[in-house]
Amino acid sequence: MIKLYSYFRSSASFRVRIALALKGLSYEYVPIHLLKGGGEQFAAAYRELNPAALTPTLIVDDGAAMAQSLAIIEYLDETHPLPRLLPVDPTDRAYVRSIALQIACEIHPLNNLRVLRYLKDNLNVEEEQKSAWYAHWIALGFDAIEQTLAADPRTGRFCFGGDVTLADICLIPQVFNAKRMGVALDKYPTIARINDAASDLEAFARAEPSVQPDAS
Repeated sequence: MIKLYSYFRSSASFRVRIALALKGLSYEYVPIHLLKGGGEQFAAAYRELNPAALTPTLIVDDGAAMAQSLAIIEYLDETHPLPRLLPVDPTDRAYVRSIALQIACEIHPLNNLRVLRYLKDNLNVEEEQKSAWYAHWIALGFDAIEQTLAADPRTGRFCFGGDVTLADICLIPQVFNAKRMGVALDKYPTIARINDAASDLEAFARAEPSVQPDAS
């Protein structure tokens, strides 16, 4: 059986849980708490699986270990083609990837746990300043994504028409994080509408952080 090493609030893990649910794939959930005991991701046994000490890690049926959420999701899409998470047309596929990468490469890395902890523990940044840092990078990224989605005729119920794609799989966890950190979505009606539509789907509800075994 597939095994997923995950932390309930990790947006990267959230992405993979959504993809697994959309594909209808069962898996064993192995919690890796990023805060307890200084961070379970730093344990030697876990670092053998994932030297970067990040979540998620996916172990597939042949025993291969995979890291990085987008690489994992594309692997799942290639090995379990339906429903497709990337469009067939190369131009459309690049468009969907561009939205996903704006989140996964431009917003998320600046706001993930290890960066926020470094700001606080190593640079002595106050909580208010840390929150301002978080909100700044969310706003910069969401401003661009909202403009893209609002202007592009390919936007429908979701980021790409009526089908859930990799773009939505990345967007919804980032919206979750934004809300958790108190970032208002009033400026982003298209993003908010897509988030509401995705939240109505069982796959997204099953992947939501509060219903995971390690939620606390």
